[in-house]
Amino acid sequence: MIIGVPKEIQPDEKRVALVPRGVEALKKMGFTVLVESDAGIHADYGNPKYEEVGAEIVTDASELWSRSDIVVKVREPLPHEADLLKSSGTLISFFWPDKNGELLEHLSAKKATVLAMDCIPRITRAQKMDALSSMANVAGYRAVVEAAHSFPHFFTGQITAAGKIAPAKVLIIGGGVAGLAAVGAAKGLGAIVRAFDTRLAVREQVESLGGEFLELDFPTEDGEGGGGYAKTMSDDFLKAELKLFAEQAIEVDIIITTALIPGREAPKLITSGMVESMREGSVIVDLAAERGGNCSLTVPNEKIVHHGVTIIGYTDLPSRMAALSSRLYSAGIVHLLEEMGGAENYEVDMEDDVIRGALILNHGSITWPPPKPRNPGPAYSVDTGPRPDDEEKKASTPEPPATTKPFGKIILKAISMIVAALAIIYIGTNMPKSFLSHFTVFVLACFVGWQVIWNVKPALHTPLMSVTNAISGIIIIGGILQITQPEINATVILGAAAVLLAAINVIGGFLVTNRMLAMFKR
Repeated sequence: MIIGVPKEIQPDEKRVALVPRGVEALKKMGFTVLVESDAGIHADYGNPKYEEVGAEIVTDASELWSRSDIVVKVREPLPHEADLLKSSGTLISFFWPDKNGELLEHLSAKKATVLAMDCIPRITRAQKMDALSSMANVAGYRAVVEAAHSFPHFFTGQITAAGKIAPAKVLIIGGGVAGLAAVGAAKGLGAIVRAFDTRLAVREQVESLGGEFLELDFPTEDGEGGGGYAKTMSDDFLKAELKLFAEQAIEVDIIITTALIPGREAPKLITSGMVESMREGSVIVDLAAERGGNCSLTVPNEKIVHHGVTIIGYTDLPSRMAALSSRLYSAGIVHLLEEMGGAENYEVDMEDDVIRGALILNHGSITWPPPKPRNPGPAYSVDTGPRPDDEEKKASTPEPPATTKPFGKIILKAISMIVAALAIIYIGTNMPKSFLSHFTVFVLACFVGWQVIWNVKPALHTPLMSVTNAISGIIIIGGILQITQPEINATVILGAAAVLLAAINVIGGFLVTNRMLAMFKR
């Protein structure tokens, strides 16, 4: 199979869909890769770098499109690019099917298969293919860089000979991937960072990055809309939200907005009045500019100044870090094609939740939007008591039938207990008193130790290793004292067994602990 990588021709787009590292990975999967000449030149990936990893450089774009079985792009194709896709060909790119209906119909007529990278479902298994999140991460970081470039003061506070300089105050609206990236970047530059999100689950993430989470007093309302996105809130909540933003606008120096709801225009959260209440020299970076913007004064793709406040509405922030963005996007493409079986076992598997979620055209048939997942994971929600439909679900769900233990298992357990009791009676009547004292401690230690370890959750076993190693060390010392006796008897045998088992536990504990610590080493 042949994969084609055309040059991005949309204005200000500097990314490339596959970097040389991605080409190398696809070659190992059995694909042949064609790259249009200078496709990666703006991302610092010249033609020689692609040739080194075995890609074929094609100078004519129409030739590349006509020869390729699969075309991978960053941005959705322009109309004349869609004409170049061969009949029954496959396209993988950002596509935004909710706003590109005409393009979808056009490619449907060509019997094309289209997978949209922006439609990759946000589930754990698909994280390595989630190009939308990786681009949002870059955009959030770059938003802080753009804000710092336009802000005429320091981010961090300083004490100088000329006087004290207060740190900048940054408000970040939206705690998704972009918002959290902005929190980390702004905090790293020394600013006082505040963040707001309708999803209460974001609170811990913001605070873990050193930011202050702003929260409204609406305990019965949470903005978690599923799939990592927010949902539309009530009118009362929105009024309280706007009041909070108005209060913060007077105090802060920089506002970064990232609020979006899938399939809808960006909500207007910063009014012209709020902008005019900000101090001169303040900055607003609107990451929702492509969807109309969260600020009512945002002009997409432009930087304007209103009432002394700089409003940045750039929609190409990931492209301004083209080398990094291309590498992250390329990794998502490689993982997606690997999920589809590589060149030898390539298949559009409609039963695969990841592939089905990204698939918007299948041989000309429109398959978007995808059905809801068959087994969705648990969604975060605030503990507000039972929901209205909980009782109905409870009533409609039959209780599992009561299970009884098989009679054979009961007999086996009874026999085991009888044998154990007889063994203890025999030991108690035939062994010397010195042995009985040690044996009593041994039995109690086994019972208590078994109860302690058995009742610990498996997730806590690894942190418990340091404690068990210490206990095992004590057991080893006690066992060594017992096996130093001149005669071989039951005490010596039990001491030797204790040393052996405790030594295994210590060695295993150290191996597991070292493996766990290695996960945190760079």
